[in-house]
Amino acid sequence: MKPANHITLSGAPEGFDAQLLLQEAAKSGSPLIHVARDDKRMTAMRDALRFFAPDMPVVVFPGWDCLPYDRVSPNADISAARMATLAGLVHGMPSQFILLTTMTAATQRVPARDVLKGAAWSAQVGGRVDEKALREFLVRMGFVQSPTVMEPGDYAVRGGIIDIYPPGDMGPVRLDLFGDVLDGARRFDPATQRTTEKLDLVELAPVSEVILDEAAITRFRQNYRIEFGAAGTDDPLYEAISAGRKHQGAEHWLAFYYDKLETLFDYLPEATVTLDDQLTAMRLARWDSVADQYETRKIAMANRSRMDSVYKPAPASGLYLDDAAWEAAVGDRRVLQLAPLPQSTGPGVVDAGGRIGRNFAPERQQESVSLFGALAAHIKAKLEDGPVLVASYSEGARERLTGLIEDEGLAEAIPVRDATRLGKRGLHLAVWALEHGFEAPWGKDKSGKITVISEQDVLGDRLIRRPKRKRRAENFLSEVQSLTPNDLVVHVDHGIGRYLGMEVVTAAGAAHECLVLEYAEQSKLYLPVENIELLSKYGHEEGLLDKLGGGAWQSKKAKLKERIRLMADKLIRIAAERALRKAPVLEPPAGMWDAFAARFPYQETDDQLSAIGDVIDDLTSGAPMDRLIVGDVGFGKTEVAMRAAFVAAMAGVQVAVIAPTTLLARQHYKSFAERFRGFPIEVRQLSRFVTAKEAAATRDGITKGTVDIVIGTHALLAKSIKFRDLGLLVIDEEQHFGVGHKERLKAMRTDVHVLTLTATPIPRTLQLSLTGVRDLSIIGTPPVDRLSIRTYVSEFDTVTLREALLREHYRGGQSFYVVPRISDLPEIEAFLKDQLPELSYVVAHGQMAAGELDDRMNAFYDGSYDVLLATTIVESGLDIPTANTMIIHRADMFGLAQLYQIRGRVGRSKTRAYAYLTTKPRAKLTTTAEKRLRVIGSLDTLGAGFALASQDMDIRGAGNLLGEEQSGQMRDVGFELYQSMLEDAIARIRSGELEGVVEDDGQWAPQINLGVPVLIPEDYVPDLDVRLGLYRRLSELTTKVELEGFAAELIDRFGSLPREVNTLMLVVRIKAMCKRAGISKLDGGPKGATIQFHNDKFASPEGLVKFIQDQRGLAKVKDNKIVVQRDWKTDADKIKGGFAIARDLAEHVVAKEKAAKKAKAS
Repeated sequence: MKPANHITLSGAPEGFDAQLLLQEAAKSGSPLIHVARDDKRMTAMRDALRFFAPDMPVVVFPGWDCLPYDRVSPNADISAARMATLAGLVHGMPSQFILLTTMTAATQRVPARDVLKGAAWSAQVGGRVDEKALREFLVRMGFVQSPTVMEPGDYAVRGGIIDIYPPGDMGPVRLDLFGDVLDGARRFDPATQRTTEKLDLVELAPVSEVILDEAAITRFRQNYRIEFGAAGTDDPLYEAISAGRKHQGAEHWLAFYYDKLETLFDYLPEATVTLDDQLTAMRLARWDSVADQYETRKIAMANRSRMDSVYKPAPASGLYLDDAAWEAAVGDRRVLQLAPLPQSTGPGVVDAGGRIGRNFAPERQQESVSLFGALAAHIKAKLEDGPVLVASYSEGARERLTGLIEDEGLAEAIPVRDATRLGKRGLHLAVWALEHGFEAPWGKDKSGKITVISEQDVLGDRLIRRPKRKRRAENFLSEVQSLTPNDLVVHVDHGIGRYLGMEVVTAAGAAHECLVLEYAEQSKLYLPVENIELLSKYGHEEGLLDKLGGGAWQSKKAKLKERIRLMADKLIRIAAERALRKAPVLEPPAGMWDAFAARFPYQETDDQLSAIGDVIDDLTSGAPMDRLIVGDVGFGKTEVAMRAAFVAAMAGVQVAVIAPTTLLARQHYKSFAERFRGFPIEVRQLSRFVTAKEAAATRDGITKGTVDIVIGTHALLAKSIKFRDLGLLVIDEEQHFGVGHKERLKAMRTDVHVLTLTATPIPRTLQLSLTGVRDLSIIGTPPVDRLSIRTYVSEFDTVTLREALLREHYRGGQSFYVVPRISDLPEIEAFLKDQLPELSYVVAHGQMAAGELDDRMNAFYDGSYDVLLATTIVESGLDIPTANTMIIHRADMFGLAQLYQIRGRVGRSKTRAYAYLTTKPRAKLTTTAEKRLRVIGSLDTLGAGFALASQDMDIRGAGNLLGEEQSGQMRDVGFELYQSMLEDAIARIRSGELEGVVEDDGQWAPQINLGVPVLIPEDYVPDLDVRLGLYRRLSELTTKVELEGFAAELIDRFGSLPREVNTLMLVVRIKAMCKRAGISKLDGGPKGATIQFHNDKFASPEGLVKFIQDQRGLAKVKDNKIVVQRDWKTDADKIKGGFAIARDLAEHVVAKEKAAKKAKAS
């Protein structure tokens, strides 16, 4: 018998339930806890509450994103958000608010309130701060020290400046200490590291539920020994915690650290509890599965195999609530159980009067019925009863719907921001991501009726979630581009050397920081930091070092320069010919275009819209399009292609879509056929999977012109196929076509529009676009918030992997298991047979016959097997929406782009995807492998495919753009240098300069030696990588404005500038002036300066004569150098004087250039 204060509230469809929560909160006047089924429902509820009552405070307490008894900790952001909420509940909240949580979070115990009371830290600007105590607090609370603060839970100490990224979404803070007084506090942007606002008060909460102080460590050791007996030497968790370090996954032993744990409900003793529909069943099932996982772990602990590492599970009841504990926690409270469907009322059951709204699925399926007509009729009928609200997912969708509804002749629809603006009558439109509509009582006295129609009811499933704050891709990549000792680098004048590290060298009595490079025969070169831009990374791990002062490097460079010039010439010619050719103008048809666009089930991202815009502009321009669309796996490139195909087919020309494999062709055919249903367009496919009869009919249709869109593999390139009027060629995943195929594609028709889609472009195509020969559109933002791929990096562990594969199987999905080498297949096959006899698997690798491989892949695609065990061939464009778990064996053996591509095969539908990267137990990883795994772990928020390709180009080199001669010459000079030489050459040909070979390639840097200290002191910026990055950026700045901005950033990040850094900035300005003036060397001392010009030439001889005359006898020419006499007593005089000389000479050069331009113009 349930208690009297537990009530079932039926007739509460999702969306309307938020209104009922608000009524309950208003009635009780106290806080309310709502337990949602999962995080998706929790977000939906938050949106609904924001819509109905924008000013009601809503607090979120998310659940862990890892499984019970997992080896990984919950995501740092999630732990931080949980702790921020608990700290808020302890330290005071408004009298009324709604706390949203999920079933997993509510059934899990949390640290007690007393722990959180003692675990907060705050400081007022102007108050005293004990720096040692603050550091200890940060370590105890689970913060991690790192050189630059990028993620929640990081902190960095630089002298008197401490950066901390506290939990929550407010962003990191920077504390400026003067002695032991807090001098200033400000919030900054982690991407740029610049200040965004000033703060008066700083408050910090713990980042993790495990607070490692002395008492907790002792308690953990005792409990661990009581539970499992004495710990062996190979128990990494026990060792780490004993040493006071946090260990991956340490949170799962939460009960061991504290005397007692509490539940979330203990934090709010007065609150009413409301429960989502179906919650009790899910809660009981969850407890069963936790208990089951505990048993599995215990059995696994008893018989451990050699591939495994230790895992000792903590008892389940310590951390999770079973049924009895749950009843004890909520038994005496008022509990409302929501139910969407009406139930017969009686004791403890009430009907709230809401009903689920109409779904237009039947009208969507029928070709003959107008979908928007049916919607209009429905709205007209419902307007009689009260207001009607159409909820759409985004601003763009709302505008599109407005247009389509008004076309149906309905009265004007009023856009509203939230429910407070709804009147008693009329049609309203709002942006509210509601799954399904509902009808419910409305108005103060509940006499009216409101009808809410969601966009999903009308158009079918939409897949949108709120866009997350985007992190700039550059941040991640700048980390990977930084130099590490032993990297091979290329110096413009001396060739390939090995970077050994940084050293401070004292020259002419002043300290100068230099990079040390080693060349052949162990000779060393010291490169001053301000000339760091002469270095570029050599793309390969191994290479021969050049000899210092040898002529070999110069001749290599000269040969290459000639080859590059010819290549650039050819490229420009191709591009020029293309610009002169004509192609048919294809215009999108007005009304049908909107209807076609509305069928797209996602919200277009900005990048996608601009790519679509670019493509349409190209099609209407009258010149043949040649555009490369780079977008990450699943970022909606296909949609861009569909829109282009729609425009072309409606304009009456044929479209060919070419994919590298039959599987992809099949997939494209399915999605095209689905999207084009109901339009007068014939879509056919041509590949091995089509019967001979169909294929013949399709070929015939292509020749006659009855087939509008044909999708196929390179069979479409066969000589036997004649298009009647081909207007658009779409090439998908072009990295899989060989050069021969590409040449044939080019020759198909010179005046055809060509659209190429790719996720990681092969470096050559990327380079063609970067050099401006092809047009490039990048789709960099993920469409659906694709945090959906959870990436775990851990040692190989039978139980975790068994759980992962079974969980995927029981939710009706499939899994990939990828191994690096064919020789690893038998071992994993044995593992699958032993541990997972209930799953069927199929093996695929590149040494199979093409036909057999295709058949196996297709069988997997059709769902005949649970697991695909394969080598890296899965990276090629498979799109299997039901496969959402990916296990990568020995992930340390894969390249970065490979890992990325492979991982991108999952997470393509609405379900959460998991990727497990496993490494060998108890084996040390190489540093590069570790770096790769770290990068791939952090790239889950980005569209990093493009960024990775450009990084991969660094690693691999790009090959010859025109086809056959591949990347030999890249090896000669390293990638970055090659790229910049090519860009220079192309820019020069374009501006008509490069007729003969020009001697001066602009690749030199002035050397400046004024005997003043030039460096960023180590105590100012202690971290070497950060310092190198700053030098590298500094060497690229030229103007006064840029330098001032840079100085402001340094002061902001590291405190006031030391004298050496000021000097460094000034030397960089002098360097920029010298470059303008063509001065290659400027040496200064107390008696004046000597100047040497680049190649011993000065651009304006008459200007030089004038300069020497202006010096009134204090300047003379001596062995091709100019000696200027001065009396410079201090460093400041040297800098000012050096700058003045360089500026005067530069002015003469500029004056001459201007005169030359004028003469040309006249």
